[in-house]
Amino acid sequence: MLFPISDDDRDLMSPAWVSISLLAANVLVFLYQLADPAFTAGFSAIPQEITENVDLVGTAVVNSPHGAIEIPQAPGPWPIQFTLLTAMFMHGGWAHLGGNMLYLWIFGDNVEHRFGGLKFLGFYLISGLAASFAQIALAPDSVIPTLGASGAISGVLGAYLVLFPRNQVMAVFLFRIISIPAVFVLGLWVAMQIFSGVGSLGSVGTTGGVAYAAHVGGFVAGVVAGIIARVTMKQEPHTPFREIYDRRGTRRMF
Repeated sequence: MLFPISDDDRDLMSPAWVSISLLAANVLVFLYQLADPAFTAGFSAIPQEITENVDLVGTAVVNSPHGAIEIPQAPGPWPIQFTLLTAMFMHGGWAHLGGNMLYLWIFGDNVEHRFGGLKFLGFYLISGLAASFAQIALAPDSVIPTLGASGAISGVLGAYLVLFPRNQVMAVFLFRIISIPAVFVLGLWVAMQIFSGVGSLGSVGTTGGVAYAAHVGGFVAGVVAGIIARVTMKQEPHTPFREIYDRRGTRRMF
C-alpha cells in the first residue's frame, strides 16, 4: 500500500491561502453536519433531485446485497441544484474527511500557486461540478446522496499530474518512507480509480459506496485544465514559482 504524506515544497515560502481556506471550510461544514444530521440529508446531492428538479423528503428505500436500506431525505435548498455546491464541502465520516484533506494539503498548494488564487478557486469548484455530473450521468434516477470533496480534489490531482509530473512525493510504503515522482503516485491512483470504477458499474444506483465516476470525472477536468494552463500560460504568473525560477535563472515549466 502506497500512502502519500507530502511533496517537495521546500522552495514555497508563501502560504496557499485558498487551499487553506477550502480545508478549513470542509472541516467546519463537517462539524456542522455532526451537530445537525438533517443538514446532511437535505444538502447532499441526490441525482434524482438534480435531474427531475424535485426536493425529495421522507424516506427512500433502496435495495442492496444485504437487503433493503432506508435513506432519510430532508428538505434542501432552493433551487435544489444548489446541493451540487454544498455537497462538495460535506463528508460521510472522519476517515472520508481526513483522506480528502490530506490530498488537498499535499497537492493543492502547488496547483494554487501555478494558477493563482482566484483561478484556482474557480478551477476547484468546476472540477467538483464535473465530478458530480459524471456520477449523475451514470445513475440519473438514483436516490442515494453523494457528498464529499473527492471530485474537486481529483481535479487538483489531475492538474498536478500535468503541471508537476517530476515533483518528488514522500510516501509510506511497507512501513518505510520513500521519495518517488508524482507521475508514479498519481498514475497509480488513476489506475485504482478506473479499476475500482469498472468493478462497481454493475451496482450503480442500487447501493452506496465510493463514487468512482466522480473521481474520474474530476480528474479528467483537472487534466484538461492543466493542459490549458501549459498551453496558454507561456510565461509564469507572478507566484512563488516564478520567483523560484527567477532565482535559478530559468523559465522551465516544471
